[in-house]
Amino acid sequence: MAEEESRLEERLIVNEEEGDEDLKKRVWEETKKIWRVAFPGILARATNFGNIIITQAVIGHVSALDLAAFALVQSLTVRFVNGIVLGMSSATETLCGQAFGAGQHHMMGIYLQRSWIVNLITVTILLPIFIFAGPIFVALGQEKEIANVSEIISLWLIPLSYCFVFSLTIQMYLQAQLKNMIVAWLSVISFLVQIFLSWLLVIKLELGIPGAIGSLILSNFFIVLGEFVYLLFGGCPLSWKGFTWDAFSQLWPVIKLSVSSGVMLCLELWYNSVLVLIAGYMENATVAISAFSICLNASAWELMICIGFLGAACVRIANELGRGNAKAIRFSIKVNLATSIVFGLVFFTICLIFGDEIGYLFTSDQDVVNMVSELSILLALTMLLNSIQPVLTGIAIGAGLQSTVAIINLVCYYVIGIPVGLLLGYFTNLQVKGVWIGMVCGVAMQIICLSILIWRTNWDDQVVKASQRLNRWLKPIDLS
Repeated sequence: MAEEESRLEERLIVNEEEGDEDLKKRVWEETKKIWRVAFPGILARATNFGNIIITQAVIGHVSALDLAAFALVQSLTVRFVNGIVLGMSSATETLCGQAFGAGQHHMMGIYLQRSWIVNLITVTILLPIFIFAGPIFVALGQEKEIANVSEIISLWLIPLSYCFVFSLTIQMYLQAQLKNMIVAWLSVISFLVQIFLSWLLVIKLELGIPGAIGSLILSNFFIVLGEFVYLLFGGCPLSWKGFTWDAFSQLWPVIKLSVSSGVMLCLELWYNSVLVLIAGYMENATVAISAFSICLNASAWELMICIGFLGAACVRIANELGRGNAKAIRFSIKVNLATSIVFGLVFFTICLIFGDEIGYLFTSDQDVVNMVSELSILLALTMLLNSIQPVLTGIAIGAGLQSTVAIINLVCYYVIGIPVGLLLGYFTNLQVKGVWIGMVCGVAMQIICLSILIWRTNWDDQVVKASQRLNRWLKPIDLS
């Protein structure tokens, strides 16, 4: 009896060790799959956003007024339009990711071209926001001096909005088929070009705003040109079959998914924009807008890294939905979240340690630097939340749940976050701190709601829905 019990214990130990080894192997394999998508995405988005940071930094060292004007345009006008294009482009990510997982490679190029059509029309409709930026800012109650400079900057940024149409959609198309490393390298080169051009045009030639914005436009168009060269000259032989009239068919389903995607991400990106607008009504508006924008951009740069995990979550969920593997989806969610949170904790710590120095990276104005320092603790907390929220959003995008997330964003940000920010900002002595606390409350509530949504999602049902959608839109391969 004792011998049998001993053998039983030995078998249990062996099985447990084998289970641990199997789990470690699965985690390692999933981690490799995540990083294959996340690393190029992180590199691309961090350097792309770095172009904005460089532009803001060189403008900030020209004058505080120009910095406030650029912050207003970048945080409101550009973020508004970019939010719409980015959101609508996420439909490309959902459709291409699921098509790739299902082996419907030829449909990916068609989905990409449909997105171009929808997004080009959308950006053209939104042009008046750039053209009439000055009067719009004045109507919103911003200082006239800041609004006048903002109008000049907005007109310069019109080409950038059209650049977004192609750069974002192609990046998501390539990412869905695990070929986004080319985008990462193009973005790194673009970042170096931006540094050189900013130094040459702004510091050396002293061209001011035209030099700063001009270098931003040129560096971004470099990425688009490189993507088209890769696409048209054989980089994606399975998924790119050339331009086709099929792109103009079945646009309505793409429009519906694009609109729900656009609303989802716009509500998220506009949230920060509204808070910048609120900061413009505070005492000493120039300092308030500048400091708030600097903190948001520092947070957004870390967010670019976490958005790499958003892309990884989206691709992994979409691919596995296309393959019909619900079990792999659940495991991928756990590994992706754990990895991203580790990065959030690192940035949380860095921000607490170097919070007093962040402002000097963007401006030499001591008042702005001091206000940034006061916001550093809230900034650190935001960094931590940023490591969780994008992954949850990526999971929803991969599953095509954008419309549900749009409702969550609307409630958490605009029913909870902004009202709390207004109350604390205007009816207490917290001022800008109060606005930021409201922002944190909205994001925290969004994370809770998204966690519940994902926890309660039946992934076996989502597999069936994805299969039905892909088969409904499938076009036979033209062998002629």
